[in-house]
Amino acid sequence: MSEAVLRRIAPAHDSSGGALSDIGDRSGHLGVEIADMAGLVGDLTELGQQQVLRARAAVAAARELNATNADLSAAMESARYSADTTRATLSESAANVSATIAGTIEKIEMLGAGAISLKDSIQSVSETIHRVEQASAAIQSIAQETQLLALNASVEAARAGAAGRGFAIIADTVKRLADQIRPLSIDNQRNLKELMRTLTALLGEADSNAATAQAAITESGKARETSAVLQHLVETANRLACDIDVMAQSVDTNSACYLAMRNELKGLVASVKDGDAKLSQAKARVESILGISEDFILFIAESGIETPDTPIIELCRATAQRIGRMFEQALSRSEISMADLFDEDYRAVAGSNPQQHMTRFVGLTDRLLPEVQEPILKFDPRIAFCAAVDRNGYLPTHNLIYSKPQGDDPVWNSANCRNRRIFGDRTGLSAGRSTRSFLLQTYRRDMGGGNFVLMKDVSAPIAVKGRHWGGFRIGFRV
Repeated sequence: MSEAVLRRIAPAHDSSGGALSDIGDRSGHLGVEIADMAGLVGDLTELGQQQVLRARAAVAAARELNATNADLSAAMESARYSADTTRATLSESAANVSATIAGTIEKIEMLGAGAISLKDSIQSVSETIHRVEQASAAIQSIAQETQLLALNASVEAARAGAAGRGFAIIADTVKRLADQIRPLSIDNQRNLKELMRTLTALLGEADSNAATAQAAITESGKARETSAVLQHLVETANRLACDIDVMAQSVDTNSACYLAMRNELKGLVASVKDGDAKLSQAKARVESILGISEDFILFIAESGIETPDTPIIELCRATAQRIGRMFEQALSRSEISMADLFDEDYRAVAGSNPQQHMTRFVGLTDRLLPEVQEPILKFDPRIAFCAAVDRNGYLPTHNLIYSKPQGDDPVWNSANCRNRRIFGDRTGLSAGRSTRSFLLQTYRRDMGGGNFVLMKDVSAPIAVKGRHWGGFRIGFRV
């Protein structure tokens, strides 16, 4: 709609309350709605970019998971082979050990039984020898008595003379027999005693062997327990091998699931990227519409149509011109050089968060701007802030309420320490770089901590000796 058309239709509606003012008011509301929509689209775009990053991170994590799963599968296969080998070796060894232990135990028991039986036999022989020894002693006693009897018979035969000659012969024969029996009986007793000593020693060894055999039999019981433990170990190895088989099957299942998950993640990444691309297109369209809306509002304002924002716009333009004159006067007084006034060497303030910067013209703006900016806050209750920014959105001197020293809380700092900062967003850069008579923007102001306030921002260029220094901004609530 041209300025001439607006002028032609203005008189027809002046008597009914001013349709042109209504157009300006409606265009302002339209700008607010578009700015709000642009902010939402921006949020969605940022969210979409985060989703792309997260989706890519998920794919990378899944890829690492697959690599880990492959390593685990290889390890499980190796463990399964080792378990199978161990199970076979243990089974074979257990069978051999059990058979050996069983045979050894059987032989030990036979040896023990033989040792005990030998002890019993030796004891029986000892008892027999004892009886023989008693019989031998009786024979020796009889031989002695026979010798005495033969001696007495010889004496009596001698006394009898010829009548006792035959009796003497018998007596002599009996004596010779007794003499022969007696030394044999003595030798027999001596041999029996030697044999008895030998048997006694043998009996002692038999007792020791029997005790050893009994201990061996007792230990053989423990050997049976060892065999049982070994068999239990074999059973444990079997269960371990079975468990490894189950785990290996689970790993194989995980691998199959990963393939399906990878395809799903790839589809998700593609969808998110497609959505992000569409959001980027929507953001560009909305920003274009927002620019058109701002141009339309500028056109209405320059057409002389009064709107609720007109007084603030005029104040902003007048203040920008005043600041430009104040800078020129400072130059003429040699308070600052042109190079220092247009300094773009932004030096970071160490430890600041959000990041603050210093330039060579900060001292000048701190001296001059507060007396200009502070009264403006009382001009209209809607005004939230006002400040001058250079061409790059750098704000050296803010209102006192937003110029507090920074603390340890970045969220609090973001809302209360807004001086010395570079606002490189669309609104801040546009305000600093626009050379139009004024620029009215609608945007969502980040107050920190995820809080946003829908604001209007009017700015006008600040010129110093014909050179564009930046812009003066007034932010006010919708």
